[in-house]
Amino acid sequence: MLGEAPLSASSVPATGSADRDLRAFIAGLPKAELHVHHVGSASPRIVSELAARHRDSKVPSDPEALAEYFTFTDFAHFIEVYLSVVDLIRTPEDVRLLTYEVARDLARQQVRYAELTLTPFSSTRRGIDERAFMEAIEDARKSAEAEFGTVLRWCFDIPGEAGLQSAEETVRLATDDRIRPEGLVSFGLGGPEIGVPRPQFKPFFDQAIAAGLRSVPHSGETTGPQSVWDALNELGAERIGHGTSSAQDPALLAHLAERRIPLEVCPTSNIATRAVRTLDEHPLRQFQQAGVLITINSDDPPMFGTDLNNEYAVASRLLDLDERGVADLAKNAVEASFLDAADKARLAAEIDTYTAGRLAG
Repeated sequence: MLGEAPLSASSVPATGSADRDLRAFIAGLPKAELHVHHVGSASPRIVSELAARHRDSKVPSDPEALAEYFTFTDFAHFIEVYLSVVDLIRTPEDVRLLTYEVARDLARQQVRYAELTLTPFSSTRRGIDERAFMEAIEDARKSAEAEFGTVLRWCFDIPGEAGLQSAEETVRLATDDRIRPEGLVSFGLGGPEIGVPRPQFKPFFDQAIAAGLRSVPHSGETTGPQSVWDALNELGAERIGHGTSSAQDPALLAHLAERRIPLEVCPTSNIATRAVRTLDEHPLRQFQQAGVLITINSDDPPMFGTDLNNEYAVASRLLDLDERGVADLAKNAVEASFLDAADKARLAAEIDTYTAGRLAG
């Protein structure tokens, strides 16, 4: 993909038995994920099933053809492909299927808690009834928690490329108590950043924050550090989605570190979309050295040939981490999550117990 392929679970350089042991540790490690997209988590199996349901789509239903289809030339092309997959979600049944299966895939990776980013505007503008959409995601959430033990919470995000109309509709869906889903905890902003300045969305974030939602916009992924400052100062951001260009501004890094404002880092995604040229040039080390609270996430994993376990393996190599270091990274996500204090303590304790048991063994 994109000249230099993103590192998939099988392509991160191996270093022998120690690497295999670390991968096994990561595979069993209890985790939280804070930056993962609903439609972007559709596995080839699910995309194939949806494409077969909707034969008029240009998305191929053959899994091998999908691998080629998910080869991106740049960020704009990624958005084009992403929106073509969005177009496969046409009925409440499609929404429910996707949501439930995403939870199943997270559970297989020992993800205990995930804040899943949904873009309801993309579904409601395609004709899915808004109440039926909310009922579908909530039914899937409750079923997944009962069957897999994975707790899902929602972030509703504005598709920035769709303009202020989408922002107005998204904040309405997020704040109307008659339809607002029980699992909703945060409000975000996604899509392309170039030509979509953050400050124009301030009134909508103000409304969402006033309604009790937490602010988690994407910023600094494909634009400079000023967009991160704008997210902080104009949108009241409590976490930053990506924030890759923050490394270009020492004052910004110091601010993020001092205020303990987390970055939701997605290494393989940044390579796949050419936000960063190579993994060795990824600013993850700079974030760590500056004392920034970093969390590791998968973004749109099947589209980028990765998953959360692989992202932890990538991060462990970039940061030269052992098992305890990886466990601490997992606890960062717990700290940065919107779980309440008691649930944070329980999940952090589970990580500690797992780590102690593995190392003792």
